[in-house]
Amino acid sequence: MHSPSEQGEGFRQAMAWLHTWAGLVFGWILFAMFLTGTLAFFRPEITTWMQPEVPAQHRVLPADQAADMAQRYLTQHAPDASRWFIDLPSTREPYLSLLYQIPKPAPGERGFKRVTLDPATGQEIKARETRGGDFLYRFHFELEMARPWGRWLASIAGMFMLVAIISGIVTHKKIFKDFFTFRPAKGGQRAWMDGHNALSVLGLPFHLMITFSGLLLFVVMLLPAGISAAYDTPRAYFDERFPGSPQQRPVDGQADLLPLGSLVAQATSLWQGGRAGRVVVTNPGKQNAMVSVSRDSGERVSYGRNAPSMQFNGVDGALLSRHDNDSAAMTTADTILGLHLGFFAAPLLRWLYFLVSLAGTAMVGSGLVLWVAKRRQKAGAAAQQKFSLRLVDALNAASIAGFCLAVVVYFWANRLVPADVAGRGSWETRAFFIAWGLSFAYAFAFRARKWMDLLSLTAVLALTLPVLNALTTDRHLGVSLPAGDWVMAGFDLTSLAAAALLGWMAHKSRKAYQKSKTALARPLPPTREAVRSSTAHPTTSSSNVGIAHMTAATSVTAGCTVNEVTS
Repeated sequence: MHSPSEQGEGFRQAMAWLHTWAGLVFGWILFAMFLTGTLAFFRPEITTWMQPEVPAQHRVLPADQAADMAQRYLTQHAPDASRWFIDLPSTREPYLSLLYQIPKPAPGERGFKRVTLDPATGQEIKARETRGGDFLYRFHFELEMARPWGRWLASIAGMFMLVAIISGIVTHKKIFKDFFTFRPAKGGQRAWMDGHNALSVLGLPFHLMITFSGLLLFVVMLLPAGISAAYDTPRAYFDERFPGSPQQRPVDGQADLLPLGSLVAQATSLWQGGRAGRVVVTNPGKQNAMVSVSRDSGERVSYGRNAPSMQFNGVDGALLSRHDNDSAAMTTADTILGLHLGFFAAPLLRWLYFLVSLAGTAMVGSGLVLWVAKRRQKAGAAAQQKFSLRLVDALNAASIAGFCLAVVVYFWANRLVPADVAGRGSWETRAFFIAWGLSFAYAFAFRARKWMDLLSLTAVLALTLPVLNALTTDRHLGVSLPAGDWVMAGFDLTSLAAAALLGWMAHKSRKAYQKSKTALARPLPPTREAVRSSTAHPTTSSSNVGIAHMTAATSVTAGCTVNEVTS
C-alpha cells in the first residue's frame, strides 16, 4: 500500500509527463497560433498600415450620413446589384467599406466586388491589394490550410494546449510562489524554468479563457452529436440559430429606395442610441426592397453572427421584424466567444489583451526551449549524438525565431512588392512562407549559429521596417506623430520595440555562442576515468588524455546550441 503522499506524488509525476509531451507535440503549431492571434487583436490597424493609400481619418462620420453617402455611390455604380453590404465607419475602421453582388459575373470573375470610400469626400480609395491583418487572423485558426483541415488541426492543438495548462497547474505545488521566483543570473535550465513558470502564472486566467473559448468557436464542428440528436439536418439548426433576412427574388416593378440614413437613424433611436455597424440592402430599386440594419459588434462583449438587427421595408420604411436577444444559453456562448475575439475592448484593454497574449506566446516558446535544455543537461557529452535533441532544437529555432522572421518579412513584402502588381496579396503571403521555409533549412544546416543568426536578422528587419516605410510612403513617423496618426505611428513604434526585444535576445545568444567557442579553445582537464586509466596503463596515457579532451569538447559543443538561448 502506498501512502496518500506517495500516491499524490505519483499522480503529480504523471501530470508532469503529460504536461511535457502535450506541450511538445503541438508546441510549434501553438507558438504560431499564439503569435498570430496576438497580432490579430490589432487586425484592422495592421490592415490600415498595409494600405498607406487610405488617408488618415480624425473624425468618424455619423452612421446616418455614412449610409446616405454609400447609397449615392452604389446607386450610381451598382444599381443592378441584387444586394448591397455597407460596413459603416467606426473608431477603429473610420472609412466606408462596401461590397455588392454582381448580377451576372463574367467567367472567372468573382460574384462580389469590394470598394472602400473616403468618408471625407465620398470618392473611392484606390488602395493596394493586400490581405493585411486578415492573413494573420485567418492563420491563427486555419493555418493557411484548406477548410476544414486547418481548423481541425488548430482545434486539436488547442485541446493539447488545454491539457498542458491543466496538467501544469497540477504539477506545480508552489505555483504562486514560483511566480515570484525568477533567477536569471543562474542561467541555463534554472532561468528558463523560472521564466516559464512566471509567464504561465502571470496570465493563467487569460490562458485558460483564451484556450477554452477558442475551442468553443468550433464546438459545432467538434461536437456535432447534439445537433444530430435534436435536428433532422444541420441546415435546420443553422436556419433556426441564424435566421437572417428572408431571401426574396426581385420583382419587375421599380421603386425608389428610401434614404438609408433615415432607416439607420430610426434603428439607432429604437436602440436608444446604440450604434449601427452594418446595413444590408436586398433588391435595391425594386418594389420588394428590404433593408437590414445590424448593431455594431464593438458595443457589447457578446459576439455572434446573429447580432441585434432590424429589418425594414426599403420602399415605405415599415419595420418588418426585429431581433434583440438570444436565449440565455446562446448569450452565454456568444459572451465567451466575444471574450476570445476582444472586439469590444477599448484601446487600453486591447493593449492588455496584446501584452498578456504575448506573454502566452513566450510561455509556449520557453517551454519548447526548456524541453531541450533539460535533456541536454541529462545527456551530457552524449547530447550531440542524440538525433532527437538535434531535431527538436532545430525545429524550435525555425518555429520560434524563424516564424518571427517570416512575420517581419510579410510586412517588408507589403512595402517592396509594387502596388500595381496583379495578385500582390498572394506575393506577400508567398514571401512569408518562403522566409519561414528558408529558416528551417538554415536551422538544420547551421546548428551552432541558428538562434543567433535568425534572431539577429529578424531584429535588423524589424528595426529598419520604419525606415523602409519612410522610403516608400509619406506616412512615416516624421509625419504620423505630429499629425496624431496613431495607427501608422503605433505600428512603427511597436516595430521598434519588437526590434529592441529581438536584439536583446540576439545579443544574449551571441554572448553564449562566443562563450562556447572560448570553452572549446581552452585546454580541458582530463576526466577522472582518463586519469585512472593512465595510472593503470602508463604507455597509453597520452592517448587516453586526448580522448578525454575530445569527450569534454564534444560536451561543450553539444551544449552550445541550447546555451545560445539559455544564458
